[in-house]
Amino acid sequence: MPGFFPRHTIAWKVEEPPAFRALTLSVVEIGLLAGVIYRLVRALLLAHVPGGSIVYVGGIYVVLALLLCGAAAAHLGNYPISHWVWRVPLFAVLEVCGEMATSVLLIALHRERIGTARADWDDWPSLAVHALALRTLMVCLFALVLAGVVQVVRNALLRHTNRGSTVAAVREGRTGG
Repeated sequence: MPGFFPRHTIAWKVEEPPAFRALTLSVVEIGLLAGVIYRLVRALLLAHVPGGSIVYVGGIYVVLALLLCGAAAAHLGNYPISHWVWRVPLFAVLEVCGEMATSVLLIALHRERIGTARADWDDWPSLAVHALALRTLMVCLFALVLAGVVQVVRNALLRHTNRGSTVAAVREGRTGG
């Protein structure tokens, strides 16, 4: 007679991702947070430019670009490249929304800067358009380079493990699903 109940129970364990990974899974959360952090760091660093040093200002924007690209990579690393087509532009738009919300707060506090001058409410629309154009371009170009690197590394790893048939299947679009 067959047993209807197992003799050994299976313990189910629910694993939740760590807090940072859970944050990076959501394009809305990571995009808005990246925008807020980007604008706050920018405001903080531009407020303390020593004597108008062009090297210091250039370094600020390099750090900010690395911050933005790092946030995008942290999010995109959770998904296959085929999903990046809509996630990258959405990330860029959400990042700018977070930035502009922070910019409104900074303008109200008289802490937002355009170069060495303080930004005013009349400057906000141009700040938004400028940020949207530059951040979208930056994130999209970064995602294209990242996708290329991912494909090259993936193919190299598959060849290294003698999985040439998998490489051929991927190129032909057969994903086994």
